[in-house]
Amino acid sequence: MRYALRGGRIFDGDRILTDYAVVIDGEWIDALMPTPELPAGIRSYDLNGGLLAPGFIDTQVNGGAGVLFNDNPSVDTIAAIGRAHRRYGTTGFLPTLISDRREVMVKAVAAAHEAFGVVAGVLGMHLEGPYLSQARKGIHPGSMVREPEADAFRLLTGLGAEGARTLVTLAPEVAPPGFIRQLCEAGVIVAAGHTEATYEQINAALAEGVRGFTHLFNAMSPLTSRAPGAVGAALDHSDSWCGLIVDAHHVHPATLRVAIRAKANGKMMLVTDAVQTVGAPGREFELLGQRIIREGGKVSAPDGTLAGSDLDMLGAVRNSVELLGLGLGESLRMASRYPADFLKLGGRYGSIGEGYKASLVLLDTDIWQVRQTWIDGQLDSALPHLSCC
Repeated sequence: MRYALRGGRIFDGDRILTDYAVVIDGEWIDALMPTPELPAGIRSYDLNGGLLAPGFIDTQVNGGAGVLFNDNPSVDTIAAIGRAHRRYGTTGFLPTLISDRREVMVKAVAAAHEAFGVVAGVLGMHLEGPYLSQARKGIHPGSMVREPEADAFRLLTGLGAEGARTLVTLAPEVAPPGFIRQLCEAGVIVAAGHTEATYEQINAALAEGVRGFTHLFNAMSPLTSRAPGAVGAALDHSDSWCGLIVDAHHVHPATLRVAIRAKANGKMMLVTDAVQTVGAPGREFELLGQRIIREGGKVSAPDGTLAGSDLDMLGAVRNSVELLGLGLGESLRMASRYPADFLKLGGRYGSIGEGYKASLVLLDTDIWQVRQTWIDGQLDSALPHLSCC
């Protein structure tokens, strides 16, 4: 089906355009053109003054709608998580499994394989652990954190769906020599996280192919005057990406502002690290046998250890504008273009233009409400439909 979206402002990834229209043909954007140049007779829908932007991409989603991927790694769980986060503008995501038993990992990989191409918005999967540092495990169960087994490579490369992205977060210091390079050569995207690695160890891992850093500052060796640690290596390296949880709980806004200024442009991306609280009522939940509490926008264990977040991507964009003082355009890029680039999907997602996927979010005139989303050209049936004109 070929149709046009018109009557609003359009953020194409670089600038906000007025009196422009987007022409969609099936899953793809066919054209971005001045509204007066639309072909005669084309079916069109009125954006009613809203702001149309590239859909948000979240590379770290543990749960939503009251369900956690670890608890039931199935297609139904992935679909429920996707629906919950789509309400907040997420049109592409990686269901994320934190450190767990081997059999749970196998089920999660199989579920992601089955969900890819079937569940709207699924771009692959993220295995956050279990090959992490015990000293920096955070909320991950210590009994699950371990060094790579002899056949870990086969497990981590087992997604097997053409075009699907596998992201693995590991601590470089626990990986055998050459393991990271082997994963990267097999197409896996490797991020450093939950790591006690030194600056030198991180740089060695970057040389092997590490592409990014999972939730910068959290659960990693800090930047100090004589030991730059993982944080220093991340900020010093111009070609890697860093995930930021902008919820005012994980990292102080001033620290984030300093980090963004230090890092190469285009290399900071927003993530949620959301657990099952997003889109669900209640105050108390369970994370792999541990009691966790949601209060004041923060999710933590009774001892204060952060247990993921209660953040959604629209909230992350809003916080980037209001807490960090970033421009709306850059905040939107951090939620769409930069994660697409990190996942090596920059030619298909993260911009509005000819040849890009029609995965879009329509924000209300006050910006901070989602009015509609499209994933591969399909509207969200749970949201009000647009009027045809």
